[in-house]
Amino acid sequence: MTRVAPGADVTPAVTGASDTEVVTAVRAATDQTGPTGSMGQIGQAGSAWRAVYASGGPGPISVVICVYTERRWDDILAAVESVRGQSLPAHELIVVVDHNPALERRLTAELGPAPGRQAAPGMQVRIVANRQARGLSGGKNTGVAEATGDVVAFLDDDAIADRDWLKFFADGYADYGVGGVGGLTLPNWDTRRPAWFPREFDWVVGCNYLGMPASRHQVRNLLGGNASFRSYVFGLAGGFTADVGRSGARLPRGGEETEFCIRIGQRRPDVRLLIDHRAVIRHRVPAARGRFGYFLTRCYAEGLSKAQVSRAVGSADGMSAERRHAGRILPAGVARGVADALRGDVAGLGRAGAIVIGLGVAAIGYAGGLLRTTGGSAGRRNHAGRREPESL
Repeated sequence: MTRVAPGADVTPAVTGASDTEVVTAVRAATDQTGPTGSMGQIGQAGSAWRAVYASGGPGPISVVICVYTERRWDDILAAVESVRGQSLPAHELIVVVDHNPALERRLTAELGPAPGRQAAPGMQVRIVANRQARGLSGGKNTGVAEATGDVVAFLDDDAIADRDWLKFFADGYADYGVGGVGGLTLPNWDTRRPAWFPREFDWVVGCNYLGMPASRHQVRNLLGGNASFRSYVFGLAGGFTADVGRSGARLPRGGEETEFCIRIGQRRPDVRLLIDHRAVIRHRVPAARGRFGYFLTRCYAEGLSKAQVSRAVGSADGMSAERRHAGRILPAGVARGVADALRGDVAGLGRAGAIVIGLGVAAIGYAGGLLRTTGGSAGRRNHAGRREPESL
């Protein structure tokens, strides 16, 4: 597609086009200002998006799985097989390897192109190296840059998608105003779920938690391991921010998808994100993650992550859902745990105590994160003091 000047009307160029062509036009129209270009210029393409999606439904869906360690070899293969078995076939599967040449070679030998090998009807499997900074954000950005589908879906490397996962993602895009659809992530415990583990804290193990909005409701952000986005939103908001989310650091941080989703809402409030509980994945939870020590570590790391998100997008948006959860859902959870104990379920006291302690540890992490310097690794910031996203 030819380059157009910033501010140009790109509607004729993309009417009836695919999402891939839409985002190309948007990026061209905002070329001089980069992925964070002015909203006036981006707004010129609004009628084009409406024309593209008025007929309902997305085009091809690319699936991205980010991997980093051979210790998850069996999990990775299970995740890949679950994508291959979708009732609505993926357009392509992109496995992004995070700076691990040995794993990349092994996956290429196992899954890559070979004479006579057929991954699945109509679906290609590509193994690519993370070309950006080490970590989940860089891996996701690499996957987005490689994707050719109109929708990009992300699946955790230790999760298995139900057969209709992509089908229900696609259903969510019948409305052109929906820019992203997330699903229901259920814990798949290697051992029995600990009796003391409160469901309000299932986010500790990367799963949907008690207190999240009901199915088919608009949400502030999606959970990163079970999410999909129209490709044009990456032209609106840029990529995932490198200093937010999982990396090689010791602490299990997160939040890259939260910051990204909030940025979408800030740039285009009319673009909606939905959660559909019919789009189910089952996230493996090793025995080690059911221990109280991991629970505390993850709560502290989440506090640090929320501080990073707040610095990037502002505390009003960055902590809006968390304030509601802490002010309404968690007190109700404590009361329920005590009531369960009075009815004979002694573990209810453990759940109530875990809620109180987990919230306190997360608050300590958040306070500590806000006190840390914003220089050095905090990266480039815009005129408002907010962290600029990575380029794709």
